[in-house]
Amino acid sequence: MTEGAIIDARDVSLTFQTNDGPVHALRDVNLSVEKGDFVSFIGPSGCGKTTFLRVMADLEQPTAGTVLVNGVSPEEARKARAYGYVFQAAGLYPWRTIGGNIRLPLEIMGYDRPVQARRVKEVLELVDLAGFEKKYPWQLSGGMQQRASIARALAFDADILLMDEPFGALDEIVRDHLNEQLLALWARTQKTICFVTHSIPEAVYLSTKIVVMSPRPGRITDVIESPLPRERPLDIRDTPEFLEIAHRVREGLRAGHAYD
Repeated sequence: MTEGAIIDARDVSLTFQTNDGPVHALRDVNLSVEKGDFVSFIGPSGCGKTTFLRVMADLEQPTAGTVLVNGVSPEEARKARAYGYVFQAAGLYPWRTIGGNIRLPLEIMGYDRPVQARRVKEVLELVDLAGFEKKYPWQLSGGMQQRASIARALAFDADILLMDEPFGALDEIVRDHLNEQLLALWARTQKTICFVTHSIPEAVYLSTKIVVMSPRPGRITDVIESPLPRERPLDIRDTPEFLEIAHRVREGLRAGHAYD
């Protein structure tokens, strides 16, 4: 394992067997993520971004190579509750209140009621949803539902947060607001975040490290260490430094197509 890496992938490949023949989703992926990193994965649809995230989460099994999470296998990390996972859709149960949705993983894990109540209160404050505990999902906007989903993933205080394009379905104004809130949340909690996106500005704005992937089979064409400060106002997107990184991402995406 790479020294200091909280997630370490070595020569990871994954092939799905289908009725139409094998689908090569990932090929020879190598990546190290250090504690406290905010890593965005960007690439064309079907390039394996989400598949790689699911491998980290033990939701998919690689056909070759190894992945370590906190120095152990993804399965062991899952059993140790090392990460929270935020899906593309909020996935809140409509018959449960927001507080009830956030409590669900804590109930499953056997936390006692006072701890559940304390954690729900803490994470609702973290995502600026204090006072909405008794509301139902249908009473909240799409952006608020996604914040509730993030709160649920934070409820058991895992060190790693895996996020699969959580803001992709939201309009640009709401997305900008949630990007700002997510950066503030990351600064407060010091979590390690792995984030899938299709948006170049979003990837550059949020990340300490941007991983550019090629079309399927997904390979890493570039890993960009961001020189931007960790505290980033939204208008940093108009600076030459930001635009230079965005240009490099775009070039990396173009280069990926050369592998087709």
